[in-house]
Amino acid sequence: MDGGEEQVMNSGEERDVNGEGERGVHYGEERNVNGRGGTSREGRGGAGMIVVTGATGNAGSQVVRALAARGERVRAFVRDPGRARQVLGEDAELAVGDFADAASVRAALEGADALLLSCADDPRRVGWETAAIDAAVAAGVRRIVYLSSVGAAPDATFTLVRDHWATEEIIRGTGLAHTFPRMNLYMDSLPAMVAPDGAIRGPAGSGRVAAILREDVAAGVAAVLASEGHDGRTYDLTGPSAFSLAEAAELMTRATGRPVRYVDETDEEAYASRAGYGAPDWQVEAWVTTYHAIRDGSLAAVSPDLRRLTGRSATSLEGHLRSAAAG
Repeated sequence: MDGGEEQVMNSGEERDVNGEGERGVHYGEERNVNGRGGTSREGRGGAGMIVVTGATGNAGSQVVRALAARGERVRAFVRDPGRARQVLGEDAELAVGDFADAASVRAALEGADALLLSCADDPRRVGWETAAIDAAVAAGVRRIVYLSSVGAAPDATFTLVRDHWATEEIIRGTGLAHTFPRMNLYMDSLPAMVAPDGAIRGPAGSGRVAAILREDVAAGVAAVLASEGHDGRTYDLTGPSAFSLAEAAELMTRATGRPVRYVDETDEEAYASRAGYGAPDWQVEAWVTTYHAIRDGSLAAVSPDLRRLTGRSATSLEGHLRSAAAG
């Protein structure tokens, strides 16, 4: 497993500043909100408009599709309109900008009723998110839905989760209506954690994680955005059961026929093995503390919230692996 593969699992989303990467959907216009290129069509704007950040990430793009399927009016905030067209379709309404450009965020939120806020893992994230929140207040956005992480707290074991808590607190302080779907780790990324020699390595011990598919996260978030009655609520989005990494390895072995095993590293081994990835210190710390959060039980709780929001259960790891193996 290289650094990029581990980041997919541990960072929550492989997104850039605006969260980009997937395909196909249909709706509205392109808005050149930061003065960079693009064509324009008749806009939809106005009450009921939902602005989605992280709109071309693996989860964000699925949120956009789910909202469009419900007949909601969606505007995707993206940095690269060409890539966004490939991911979301030619008819998607785009607002082209960057979290680092506050004016572009403010323009993207013009006429919006709700904002889905989801930003990249980066030391600057809280600053970017704060600017987006300020822009939402200035634009008259009625509510913010913030994609957070299970266990968000100022002293969370998983270091990146502390940033989520900080942003939650900032949103609470605005007085706007808000909802915090908090996701567990992404189940889809477990196979990418397997090294070429068939080992999953990390200091997780026998701890358990209630990981969840991106598709299920997107379904829960879309349900919140497309309905009322969620103000002030926090929802934990998890899989239907918690499992250890050793159990995950056993299930992957059964599903693929390829031997997979879990190797419980010491903390020293974990930091040393990742030192050669060329990643910044904060990222290495995040990778390793993800395993610590599994080890200490921070990610083990199973929640019924996805069923409450969508009327269906989350997909199990066994079910996911079986479907993936079937092609």
